[in-house]
Order: sequence, then structure tokens, then C-alpha cells
Amino acid sequence: MNGTGQPAVGLTAAAATDSVRTGTSWWGSGWPGSVARLLLAVVLGYAGLVKMGDLAEAGRVAALYRIVPEDWAQLVGGVLPFVEVALALLLGAGLATRTAAMGAAALFVVYVAAIASVWARGLSIDCGCFGGGGTLSAGAERGYAIDIARDLVLLAAAVLLIRNPRTRYALDRWVLDPKER
Repeated sequence: MNGTGQPAVGLTAAAATDSVRTGTSWWGSGWPGSVARLLLAVVLGYAGLVKMGDLAEAGRVAALYRIVPEDWAQLVGGVLPFVEVALALLLGAGLATRTAAMGAAALFVVYVAAIASVWARGLSIDCGCFGGGGTLSAGAERGYAIDIARDLVLLAAAVLLIRNPRTRYALDRWVLDPKER
């Protein structure tokens, strides 16, 4: 509420009243975490589902990074989409949010390290983050900085959830605090 008794700009009257009554702001209301949780769920879910369409291709793309032996890369490429989808489902439902966010954060740290490694070694590949991927032809530009920046933003969203996993419309509220039913 502002000084005239009118709702604060950008908030509904109910939200403004709730914020004043509970002493919380929009940042403490659970909405930023909800946005982060759903963003991560959509990105991880899409990335995993696209890769599930061709697990052999996902393994081949993982091998292009030349970080682990080819047999291991095939395993990574075959398992990773299922991990991404599982995390997406947990995050989307808001169930085990902190644990799922830790898993997502670990993935994004690995993704950033892998892309930085490829960039530092002068390899020219498409990351395959959302399916496809592969070796780029000579002269093709690759935006590794953009891929890393994207993954750092997603890592920040995961860290936000690790620090404050209580979000709106999450099953965690029902499981962890039965009074909110």
C-alpha cells in the first residue's frame, strides 16, 4: 500500500495487503522462485525430450566434446536426457525442489565447464544442448560465449531455488507443511 491507501504500483490490492501484513516483498513472496523453477523445468524438459528422440545421436554429440572415452560418452548421451526430464518433472511439480535445483545446478556447472573446455581447445562443435549438434564446417562461427551465458543464467536460477526452495503452487508446500492444505 502506498501512503494514500491505494495498492502499490505493480501489485494487486490483495498482494499489496498480504505483503504489508506479512512484511514480505515480491522477492520474498515465492514468485521469483516460482518463475525460476518453471523456467528450469521448461528448459530441462525440452532439452531432455528432444535428445530422447535419438539417444544414439545424443551419445555421438557427447563424444564430440572429447572429455571422456567414447564408450562413456555414449553412456552419458543415453542417460543425460532422462536425468534432465526427471529434474524437469520434479521442478515443474515443485517436489523436492531444493534437491532438484541442486541436480540442475550440478548439470549447468558441468555444461559450462564442458563448453569452456571445447572453446579453449579450439574445437568447433554445436553443443547439442537442445538436440542435434555436431561438428561445424570450417569457417562456421560458434557462439560459445552465448551458450555459457545462457547456462550461467540457468545456474543462477538453480542457485536461487537452492537458497529459497519455497515457491508458489509447489507440491513441497503440501508435503512439507500439511497445514497449508
